[in-house]
Amino acid sequence: MMLEKQWKRIYMIGGIAAIIVFCGTLFDIVFGSITSSNLLDLPHTAIERFAEFQQNWFMGLYRLDFVNVMITLFMIPVYFGLFAAHRRKCLPYASIALIISMVGVTIFVTSNNALAMFDLSTRYYQATSEIQKVLFESTGETLLIQGSHGSFGVFTGFFISTIASICIAIVMLVGGVFKKGVSYLGIIGYTFLLVYIVLVTFVPSLQEIAVMIAAPGGIMAIIWLLLVGIKLIKMGKTVNND
Repeated sequence: MMLEKQWKRIYMIGGIAAIIVFCGTLFDIVFGSITSSNLLDLPHTAIERFAEFQQNWFMGLYRLDFVNVMITLFMIPVYFGLFAAHRRKCLPYASIALIISMVGVTIFVTSNNALAMFDLSTRYYQATSEIQKVLFESTGETLLIQGSHGSFGVFTGFFISTIASICIAIVMLVGGVFKKGVSYLGIIGYTFLLVYIVLVTFVPSLQEIAVMIAAPGGIMAIIWLLLVGIKLIKMGKTVNND
């Protein structure tokens, strides 16, 4: 009985987290559209990033994927909730999907340099000598190479995290816990987003095409998140056996 209650809590936590991720992703899409966060319009140098942080610290963090970092962290209980939901019928596949998701989350979060750049921008404008400013600028350039949006530095984290979502959606398809339509939404949606990630990283000249591919993918992904969240919350309330 105690174990049953624990699994129900996992479902509930995963469902609530999925709703939070849904809201966060929706905000990201709307805010990105309003602010026209085009890769070509982003600051390209460390000095430009520092200036942006001083003018609008939230925009500085946003354009360095900090919102995506928060969304990715909230995906941890979602992945675990989905693993728990499929532990009886397809434990091996659910375990593989969970492991891939944890690897993707770890790489993505640890490779993000938004907070480090924020700190550097403050230090840069507080510096009292040109030598210090040059040092902070060079450090900032290094961080941008490692983790700016659309760079090779963040590709691995984005790529593996998206692959993890595709894997867990496939597990949902064969597990029978969720309706097949929900599973296909996740598979197709995140596949489109995967294509977008590859294009903006390796073929930035095709960004407009990439955005056209990402738009339906993003819509399907957020609908998938909403449906997953609702289902997990219902499971947290109604599951009575283990």
